[in-house]
Amino acid sequence: MTAAGDRYKWVALSNTTLGVLMSTMDGSIVIIALPAIFRGIGLDPLAPGNIGYLLWMILGYLLVQAVLVVALGRLGDMFGRVKMYNRGFMIFSFASIALSFDPFHGGHGALWLIGWRVVQAFGGAMLTANSAAILTDAFPGEQRGMALGVNQISALAGQFLGLVAGGLLAEIDWRAVFWISVPFGLLGTIWSYRSLREVGSPRRARIDWAGNVTFALGAGIVLAAITYGIQPYGGHATGWTNPWVRGGIAVGALLLVIFAVIETRVAEPMFRLALFTVRAFAAGNLAALLTAIARGGLQFMLIIWLQGVWLPLHGYDFSDTPLWAGIYLLPLTAGFLVAGPTSGTLSDRFGPRILATTGLLLMAGAFVGFLLIPVNFSYPVFALLLAVSGIGQGMFSAPNTSGVMSSVAPGERGVASGMRSTFQNSGTALSIGVFFSLMVAGLATSLPGTLSAGLRAQGVAAPVADQVAGLPPVSTLFAAFLGVNPIAHLLGPTGALDAVPAANRDTLTGTRFFPELISGPFHHGLVTVFTAAAVMAVVAALASLLRGSVATPDQPMRSPERTSA
Repeated sequence: MTAAGDRYKWVALSNTTLGVLMSTMDGSIVIIALPAIFRGIGLDPLAPGNIGYLLWMILGYLLVQAVLVVALGRLGDMFGRVKMYNRGFMIFSFASIALSFDPFHGGHGALWLIGWRVVQAFGGAMLTANSAAILTDAFPGEQRGMALGVNQISALAGQFLGLVAGGLLAEIDWRAVFWISVPFGLLGTIWSYRSLREVGSPRRARIDWAGNVTFALGAGIVLAAITYGIQPYGGHATGWTNPWVRGGIAVGALLLVIFAVIETRVAEPMFRLALFTVRAFAAGNLAALLTAIARGGLQFMLIIWLQGVWLPLHGYDFSDTPLWAGIYLLPLTAGFLVAGPTSGTLSDRFGPRILATTGLLLMAGAFVGFLLIPVNFSYPVFALLLAVSGIGQGMFSAPNTSGVMSSVAPGERGVASGMRSTFQNSGTALSIGVFFSLMVAGLATSLPGTLSAGLRAQGVAAPVADQVAGLPPVSTLFAAFLGVNPIAHLLGPTGALDAVPAANRDTLTGTRFFPELISGPFHHGLVTVFTAAAVMAVVAALASLLRGSVATPDQPMRSPERTSA
């Protein structure tokens, strides 16, 4: 490689690392900042009828990225990966500016934010869909794992760094959560347009409109239906009996089946189903999907565990718990940052299979560890488990990405990168619906009786106690998630707090009553959630182990030839 080419690969790595870090940070940065954002626009997200705003603020960004990355990766193959990536930076930056200048309040203010978050996610999807392909083109085989490792770990670390950044910036001003992306976005846009160049050769082809439309609609409807499955319906704790949820899943699944049929019959498909006959590609993506589901569930459950139980038990006010939850999760990010680049470099020498599989087994072990510790844990033990989980995820993600990208022909790296991102992003979106539902189901069996008895013991009238205890647990979870005192949120509208003695009122709204009350039912839910996550990690490890040998990156496996109908 020439000196100029040697310099270029590091420029490509630096710029794409900034791009994917920003994209994934903005996927999570609003989570901790949601209380400040909703206060800023004057909207109570926990009020009846407003829960949809809350869900779409969290999930709209993830859904767009999950649905569009394949199409945008395919367009990168056709028209130039750098061209698509550069435009993604520009769109992302423009949307960040629009988000920071929300002119409305109430529901209109929420819709403005949700709409521009969708646009921002579109730009972010253009970045993530093409970054791995740009690096695969720029780096020689013996350094590719290292480069993809840095890129992938920056993406994963961004998810957790966003939690801390959101909490810190929200303390300054809720708009600062969006301001932070503007200077970096503008810098990255100018830098990418001036420094990146097409190394691969774009291959012009017809756009698969039928495939694009059926996939976007099918995947979007399925993920949206699963999201609404979290909300209670008809006296049930969750919405899985809602005919709209069931119908949405059925219609979305049918569209995805139609999409699969279309992709086998068009000459230039958006989604190269033939790539799944390459064992390394198929196994790597299956492992990535299961790992993303498990990792997403871990992120949200740990936040609720810290904010709703552990931090209040240790004297933190509920309003302060979002920021401190992000800080106490830093060992997880540290594990990513230590293991990711190192394992990527090692995978260049020893291949991805052993490293990726070992990383997944470490993740499974960490999930089992979370099952065994008490709800009111010792933080050093908790931090050690976080670090082990982060190291395991870093050991898996970088080698697995390198293995997947090295298993396809150079002309298909864009679509392969998009397909890989689709599985990862879909897993993250699915995890919210799956794990919230598992936790709600676990709480629904034991929380009502425990809550009713606890409220009565503090002087709350029996009818009010029973009414509050009968409310769907998802409301309690979201209150804790947003840093709101759950008991004050539940009893406030009833006026029951005014009817009890001052000492009892202080106990009910203090930092210990709710955490001590919910510890037993919450642990039951955690057992369900982390058992499912551990099983997913083990199955992912088995898939990773069976991936077979991967061709060297400089001599990638040829995708099987296929004929069009």
